[in-house]
Amino acid sequence: MKTCLIFFLFYTTILNYCLYFSVSSSTPLLLHLSHSLSTSKHSSSPLHLLKSSSSRSSARFRRHHHHQKQQLSLPISSGSDYLLSLSVGSPSSAVSLYLDTGSDLVWFPCRPFTCILCESKPIPPSPPSPVSVSSTTVPCSSPSCSAAHSSLPSSDLCAISNCPLDFIETGDCNTSSYPCPPFYYAYGDGSLVAKLYSDSLSLPSVSVSNFTFGCAHTTLAEPIGVAGFGRGRLSLPAQLAVHSPHLGNSFSYCLVSHSFDSERVRRPSPLILGRFVDEKEKRVGRTTDDDDDDMKKKEKKKKKKNEFVFTELLENPKHPYFYSVSLQGISIGKRNIPAPAMLRRIDKNGGGGVVVDSGTTFTMLPAKFYNAVVEEFDSRVGRVHERADRVEPSSGMSPCYYLNQTVRVPVLVLHFAGNGSSVTLPRKNYFYEFMDGDKGEKKRKIGCLMLMNGGDESELRGGTGAILGNYQQQGFEVVYDLLNKRVGFAKRKCASLWDTLNQD
Repeated sequence: MKTCLIFFLFYTTILNYCLYFSVSSSTPLLLHLSHSLSTSKHSSSPLHLLKSSSSRSSARFRRHHHHQKQQLSLPISSGSDYLLSLSVGSPSSAVSLYLDTGSDLVWFPCRPFTCILCESKPIPPSPPSPVSVSSTTVPCSSPSCSAAHSSLPSSDLCAISNCPLDFIETGDCNTSSYPCPPFYYAYGDGSLVAKLYSDSLSLPSVSVSNFTFGCAHTTLAEPIGVAGFGRGRLSLPAQLAVHSPHLGNSFSYCLVSHSFDSERVRRPSPLILGRFVDEKEKRVGRTTDDDDDDMKKKEKKKKKKNEFVFTELLENPKHPYFYSVSLQGISIGKRNIPAPAMLRRIDKNGGGGVVVDSGTTFTMLPAKFYNAVVEEFDSRVGRVHERADRVEPSSGMSPCYYLNQTVRVPVLVLHFAGNGSSVTLPRKNYFYEFMDGDKGEKKRKIGCLMLMNGGDESELRGGTGAILGNYQQQGFEVVYDLLNKRVGFAKRKCASLWDTLNQD
């Protein structure tokens, strides 16, 4: 008996070592992200694109604060989201979904499909049928069913599914005869009712069995499905981590800088599953340079640009699927504007913090903090350039200026929690320049600050304090290190990164 026990322990140790080695040495998985505007003719004016994207950002942000009794503001067009392709079922069916780190559900439109208030949106000519002969319904007693219903107890869900009481008491409702009831899921710019199914998910070189997803026959303003990458049980990374921990426990994306340019939006952005950061790529705290040698200083500066700046994730008891971080302040030029307390921490009711979100276009800030940032920015730019008041309502952005000469824009830096965790944004990430003018009049060059007012702090209590939008994330590799509970930012040429990774 003792010999058997020793052999068992030895075998377990070797097995764990092999598993660790295989996970650690496994290569990342590269996926292709395409901008939603890349599939359209992209004939909209800059003002129309700004207005549609700002409307979508505002609606999505305000929907996070569910206690507000206001009518949902629907977007004008598809906004500025990123799409990835997945294959589901046997035989497999390819579907394109929006990447969304701000939600935790993977769902597809299913035939027959009806999208309400989608007249101005790009609806696929024939929605796919991800529910195949190999798909099975998820039982009402499954933890996934409870997760889809906002943690409603399985006993209640099985009662809704007409599972007999004695089966509920004995835990015998775990069959397809008692499927998970349809559930309601909402975004800032739409909603849906769906049913849960399970089937195989196919990615390049990886197949995941028993992958859980929602199948929606009716949606409101949501013609295209969503791949939720949030921290919830039903998200794609969470489900992938069960099958392949090295792929699901860390991922990154690098969004190509586009400034709504019709050519740049067509460039692919890399999504890397299993992106573990090497210690050489990590910046720990602040670095000092005592070496007087100019060459060494330049080498260190160049290397520093490629390093990741990390900040810890905050735990949110009310919204556990958010990637929330602490923002300490924003610098405009040399002036640091301290962030309010609600952006530095999350309270016991789940209010506060800054959500790093791929599904919202523009960064949203609380009104008082936003106004302080704008006031400082305007004091530097507004004293030289005329305010373009006429453009601001039609663009949804403010302040905007007429640019008659080369404009000097102050540097904008985001100061996250952590020693040395500051991120300097490229100018084009927060100041958009374009030509505009009515028919018959001379076009003028205009520049707008690309940050948005999220509303008074009193209105935001109990919900997200701010959102870091995907427009401000362009030109950075943003890594979500789920094992170490942190988010990192590193300056990158994302188009070149895609070309390099795609050749390997």
